[in-house]
Amino acid sequence: MAWTVLLASALFEAVWATALGRSNGFTELWPTVVFAVALVISMVGLGWAMKRIPIGTAYAVWTGLGAALTVACAMATGDEAVSAAKLVFLAMIIGAVVGLKLVPNESAGTPLPPAGEAPDRD
Repeated sequence: MAWTVLLASALFEAVWATALGRSNGFTELWPTVVFAVALVISMVGLGWAMKRIPIGTAYAVWTGLGAALTVACAMATGDEAVSAAKLVFLAMIIGAVVGLKLVPNESAGTPLPPAGEAPDRD
């Protein structure tokens, strides 16, 4: 569930980043509203996911996937040129995100405690 929330939060990161670009310095009402709503959803989801996924992994996935989706959206709408090199580098970002998901979830040799429980302080 935490990974699903993290991926959704990354999607909302791409939404707020795109809306920010279209807000014209917060002078356009609807892009500014979309930016604000998507930003809150994205941050709440990221914060929730970070309770269950190590912070470094969660943040790297959130920023990497959010950035890749933002560029992909810009290319799909014609706001940014498409090139083979960009596609290769976007694939590399996605590959890194998948790799982070596949790495075992360990923190200093011990698994993270279940959500809502404090870690053991031996």
